[in-house]
Amino acid sequence: MKKPAKRVLLISGVIAALLAMAFGFYLWKAALVVTGFEAKNLCSDVFVSRRTPASVRSVDLKPVGPLYPLRFADARIDYRQRTVTASIDGLAERKAIFRHGLGCTLMTGDMERTQLPSGGISASAGDDHGSQNGVWPDGELVDTEHLPHALDGNKLKRAVDWAFREPDPDHLRRTRALVVVYDGRIVAERYAPGFGVNTPLPGWSMTKSVFAALAGILVGEGKLSLKSDGLLPEWSGRQDPRRKITLDALLHMSSGLAFQENYSSPFSDVTVMMFGTGDAASFAANEPLLFRPGVKWHYSSGTPNIISKVMRNTFESERDYLEFPMRALFDRIGMKSAVVEPDSSGTLVGSAFMYATARDWARFGLLYLRDGMWGKDRILPECWVQYCTTPTQVSGKKYGAGFWLRIPREFRSGGEPNARIPLGAYHAIGYEGQFVSVVPSLKLVVVRLGLTRTYGTWDQEELISRIADAVRSEGQ
Repeated sequence: MKKPAKRVLLISGVIAALLAMAFGFYLWKAALVVTGFEAKNLCSDVFVSRRTPASVRSVDLKPVGPLYPLRFADARIDYRQRTVTASIDGLAERKAIFRHGLGCTLMTGDMERTQLPSGGISASAGDDHGSQNGVWPDGELVDTEHLPHALDGNKLKRAVDWAFREPDPDHLRRTRALVVVYDGRIVAERYAPGFGVNTPLPGWSMTKSVFAALAGILVGEGKLSLKSDGLLPEWSGRQDPRRKITLDALLHMSSGLAFQENYSSPFSDVTVMMFGTGDAASFAANEPLLFRPGVKWHYSSGTPNIISKVMRNTFESERDYLEFPMRALFDRIGMKSAVVEPDSSGTLVGSAFMYATARDWARFGLLYLRDGMWGKDRILPECWVQYCTTPTQVSGKKYGAGFWLRIPREFRSGGEPNARIPLGAYHAIGYEGQFVSVVPSLKLVVVRLGLTRTYGTWDQEELISRIADAVRSEGQ
């Protein structure tokens, strides 16, 4: 064989080997994300939501669509140690651990249980999620039989029935919980089989709205400032353009940082951040700056995790930080079921990992409806609700600070956004159709929790429109 031919074969072999190595590397990274997703979500659904593994595996982790890779994963549950370990034929093994008051944490690399409080933290008083004595929201007693005169009971019932209807068996809505609050009281409530008033459910990106509230509390205490920059040590270099990112820019999703928000790919920034790393905040903070802060809106699950790390740096001890959401917010408004889960670095995952019952999500919405007041106590600083619900111009007026002001296209039918609901409504919105919708003009809070996986299958505008129609009957 001539030398040129040998050279070509050698080069071809090297290229083939490099491609195989690259393919193997990315396949391995994807496998770690898949097993991480399985371990973390099964752990939270079993130990936080207290659901049966069979129900979780048969529906939530059923390997269809974007979840197809889960068909290769297998998981085992250790009830004594309260852990879930997932792998693919024994490879790419990932473990999630449950701790009291902290939910489940996906362990990564050399980060071990000893780096975090092994026994968890002091959870909210009582795992029964609130006193059974006393009327909601201070207690759990609810009367949906005797409605205020301002409501049309028949229209309200039809709206609730619509939310649980399945008109298309190929595109399931899977509404699991619905709570309607009018003028401070629950006037309608329903749950799917297997779920109930004491079932904490994931809020996914509704957690972002909660962290906007927590940031507001720290701003009110003078521990954070909206205009401060140089927020993280890794941005402190004089030539680092990220040092100019402010808390205000982070809350408005206009930090200018690069971030891929693609939930269907195991290689996307958002999936790798949540299920492929042990330090979500550092992963997001290390992204390059693409735009000058404040000039371009880009929805990013990385930013609330950066906010969470900025918040963490204001506390003297790790325990004070981990207990902060409960102490400063949840306990004060009766959200006894609420749990925010940290990653294995100890930073609370402010982008997605919060669980609460539908009633407790409704309490959070009611706090905003009441302008940050709970009884005579001011929980959020004055004007903070206004700040969160004032549109940022660079978003096209669809987003405020931690809240959506217009429902995204995937959760409504065609036409102009907000055309069918009262002006001034705003929403905490999460993956797969989680909603806390606040309609100040009608004194309404509407919580819808579910597992809607098909684009356009759930229509939150239609639900709000139907419920609003029942309120508008006042005086008729």
